[in-house]
Amino acid sequence: MPGLLSDILAWVAIATFVAGVVANRRDRDLARRVMAAAWVVFALFWLQLIPHFTLVHKSYIEGILTIVAVPASLYTGWLLYSGRDSLFVLSRAVAAMGLVYLPFETIPALTLFGTTISAPRGILMESVAAQTNFLIESLGYSTTMIPGDEGYLNTFLWMQGSHRIEIAVVLACTGLGSIAIFAGLITAVDAPLRRKFRALAIAVPIIYALNLLRTTFITISVGKQYFHLFVDEILFLFGSSDPYLVSFFISDRIISQVLAVVALVGITYLVVREVPELLTVIEDILYMITGEEYDLRSELGVEGPNDPRA
Repeated sequence: MPGLLSDILAWVAIATFVAGVVANRRDRDLARRVMAAAWVVFALFWLQLIPHFTLVHKSYIEGILTIVAVPASLYTGWLLYSGRDSLFVLSRAVAAMGLVYLPFETIPALTLFGTTISAPRGILMESVAAQTNFLIESLGYSTTMIPGDEGYLNTFLWMQGSHRIEIAVVLACTGLGSIAIFAGLITAVDAPLRRKFRALAIAVPIIYALNLLRTTFITISVGKQYFHLFVDEILFLFGSSDPYLVSFFISDRIISQVLAVVALVGITYLVVREVPELLTVIEDILYMITGEEYDLRSELGVEGPNDPRA
C-alpha cells in the first residue's frame, strides 16, 4: 500500500470487521451495526487508493476495480444494516483476508538485541524472487539479482546494451493477495473443517504456482524486451514516456492481469466444488449487481452441506 494513511485505514477497517464477528456471537443487531460501520471505513480505504492505482500504478483493471469498490462497499454496508444477514459471511471473509494480508504489508523489520529480523514482506518477496530466478535459469536465461529499494534481494537486473532494466518482485507479485482472498472466503463459511482444508489445499498451491509462472513470464519479457510493440500507442495509453516500459505494460498490465482474472474464476469453480457454501457469497454479489435473487446451487447442480464428501 502507498503510505501510512492506507495502513491505518486498513487496520481500522479490519479491526472493526473483527469486532463485528465477535459481537455476532451474542448480539446480532449490534453486530449488524458494527459490520455496517466497517464497510464504510472499508469504502474510505478504497477511496484513498484510487490515485495510487490509476495515476501511480497505472493499472486499468486495478484502477477500475478500486473505483467500483467504493460504492460497492457502501452498498454492502447498507444492505447488511437493512437486514440482509447473508452478508455476514462476506464480512467475516473480509476480516479473515485482512488478518492474513496486513501483517505482511504493514509489519516492518525489527531489531532485537542487535539482531535484525526481516519484515514478513521481505522474507516473502525474497523467496518468490529466488524461485523466479530458478525458473528463469531453468529456461536458459541469465540475469543478475541485486538488492532493491528496500534492501531486499528481490530485484532482477538485465542489460539492453548500456541500458539497465530492473524488475522488482514486490508484495503484489507474491500471490499473497489472491491467497488471502480465498483463505478468507473459505474460513468465513460454515462448513466442515475437512472440506475447508481440502479447498485450501486446492487453491493455495495453484495460486502460488501460477504466480511464479507469472513473475517468470513478466521478468523475462521485460528483461529481453519481447513485447516492444505499438510503442507510441502503449506509452500514450499508460501515460508514460519510457519506451523500455512497453514490454512491462503489455506483459503485466494487459496479458497477466487478464489471465489472472480467468485463473481466479477457474480456481473459484474448483473451490466451490469442495465448499458449495461459498455460493452464498457469489449469490450476494450477483444480487448487488443485478438486484435479483439467485439460487446457484440448484442452477449449477452443486451438492449442498449434506454432500457425503463432508
